[in-house]
Amino acid sequence: MILIHDSFSEAYRCPVGALPTNSSLRLRVCVRDEPPSCRINLLTWSGGEARYPMRRTGEQDGMGCYEVSLPVGPSPCLLWYRFEADTGVEVRAYGAPADRLDDQAIPDREDGYQVTVYDAGFDTPHWVRHGVAYQIMTDRFFRGVGTEALLHSKDFLPGITLHDAWDEVPGYIRGCWQGTGNEDFYGGNLEGIRQKLPYLRDLGITVLYLNPIFEARSCHKYDTADYSRIDSMFGTRDDLRRLCHEARQMGMRVILDGVFSHVGDDSIYFNRLGTYGSRTGAFRNRRSPYYKWFSFSRWPDDYDCWWNLHSLPNVNEMDPDFRKYILNGKNAIIHRWQRCGTSGWRLDAIEELPLPFLRELRREVKGLDPDAIVLGEIWQDASRAMHNDELRCYVLGDTLDSVVNYPLREALIRFLLFQSDAAHSVREMMTLQQNYPQVVFYSLMNVLGTHDLPRILNILAGCEWNNPPDPEEGLRQLSAEERRVGLLREGLMLRYILSLPGMPCVYYGDEAAIAGAQDPFCRSTFPWGQEDVSMQVFYRRLISMRHDHPVLRTGTCRFLSPAEDILAVCRDTRNGLDAFGDPLGDEFSLTCINRSAFAVNMVISSRDVHGVLRLTSDNGEVFTASEDGFCISLGGLQGITLFGPAGKRPE
Repeated sequence: MILIHDSFSEAYRCPVGALPTNSSLRLRVCVRDEPPSCRINLLTWSGGEARYPMRRTGEQDGMGCYEVSLPVGPSPCLLWYRFEADTGVEVRAYGAPADRLDDQAIPDREDGYQVTVYDAGFDTPHWVRHGVAYQIMTDRFFRGVGTEALLHSKDFLPGITLHDAWDEVPGYIRGCWQGTGNEDFYGGNLEGIRQKLPYLRDLGITVLYLNPIFEARSCHKYDTADYSRIDSMFGTRDDLRRLCHEARQMGMRVILDGVFSHVGDDSIYFNRLGTYGSRTGAFRNRRSPYYKWFSFSRWPDDYDCWWNLHSLPNVNEMDPDFRKYILNGKNAIIHRWQRCGTSGWRLDAIEELPLPFLRELRREVKGLDPDAIVLGEIWQDASRAMHNDELRCYVLGDTLDSVVNYPLREALIRFLLFQSDAAHSVREMMTLQQNYPQVVFYSLMNVLGTHDLPRILNILAGCEWNNPPDPEEGLRQLSAEERRVGLLREGLMLRYILSLPGMPCVYYGDEAAIAGAQDPFCRSTFPWGQEDVSMQVFYRRLISMRHDHPVLRTGTCRFLSPAEDILAVCRDTRNGLDAFGDPLGDEFSLTCINRSAFAVNMVISSRDVHGVLRLTSDNGEVFTASEDGFCISLGGLQGITLFGPAGKRPE
């Protein structure tokens, strides 16, 4: 006996995706080789197990079909379901296949199918789903003209070193390897970002995401020294205010990086190095107002720290004084910086933050500005994240608006590097689409590269060189062929991400074709005057394509795998309405990318394109449908995006 249940098909699960509270779900299963006496039950679990008998509705293709309608209650939650078959001889439970690539339920498998039940009133800022973001490490972007004094504002600190040349390799000072202490500086600052706003506007950027900018010892600033001050090398509060104001005038918003799970040991709160005086900070004074923020096993040297790094002492986020200081006090940190004109927060390492802290942070951010974003950094599926053996869901509407979409990034890299085929990649992306509420899925920060990983060009060239702190990796160059292949694959990844729901995010310099291995080499300076101009033009053209075609932002989304080496996505409208039921117009798009080095001929069926008869590519080529659909030849390592009027959807 075989049970068939394809959770991605409305024939078996309707609706397919996440559900709002106080709704219902219809589930269907078909039984192949059905025994004469057979009963099928639905087993559900959400804090407790329940059993629902399924009604036999008839036969289809020689299989017995069973259905049940399941009411969804008023509380957001994760709901899991399996099936139970009673043949009169034995009773067996059938769970979800591990890789989600099969439509057969697996006998005796404990893992169930997931249903995300979210708050029916949950919504996310609409500007996010229309945005294109740009991530900036301030020290490495641009040294503002006339700001030389800022570069020397920390000359008094021991261990701080300054680069003489803007194009020196990170970690190298005057040609000598200094290690990866993250205490070498180039002098980029907020004024430098402001001066480059016209460049960012012309690139098509609408959201600036800044890595931490608060006072800290390191160049990356994830070791906060004082949340209440902009780092003196970056500028002042007025500089941030001016940046936000002028960015908004050019159609751009600014979001900040919030690091609230730990601080730096060289901070006003901890002060292990004595920078802030002999009696300031928890390390030096048990009567310090910050002492309760930290957990000491034996004061002062033995304390809880982030990933066992003694330079990053963990804070107790649930301490009332810490919450008052960060979240809800008269001049709380999150309010202080929102009042400068910022549009929300990207929260670092959200698994380290207690859920009650996240809920309160969301309430405070939205209370000051309902249109501000609360975005979380997480490297796994945020609907079912595991941390310290605890299952957490961040997409129910009570903590975050959305997250950084690392699972998508990893799926696309695996596909482009031949580590999985198109069908498997499609299932991975459909799983995210199914698990996330639509408002979250259309607000995901879809990244190509980030500061925590080798440059995307290196990864896609097959040259991660992921063995820091080996100084040789900082000087090694991609060969001409490695660079050519890496750039072509990066172009495919960019095209695909710009064709998906969510907010694409460019890591500074990727559009200029910066190469670099793991930290610190992925954090080199922007190569002003030495950019790969052809790559910049390509980025600008594809970002413009996204802005010019609203269907790429809020149209419905279906993933396709026309061939083993071809990944595709269709964006569409329903009777002139987008995925949210808002007016959009009559438009359809199809994006295909070919990872193979050779041309691939493919057929996109009429059903896949809902009867569209004529499509025009982004380079002006016209395609007309035959009786079978569209016959398209796609060159090796090439991509294409086609547009046309929306066809008639099959009923």
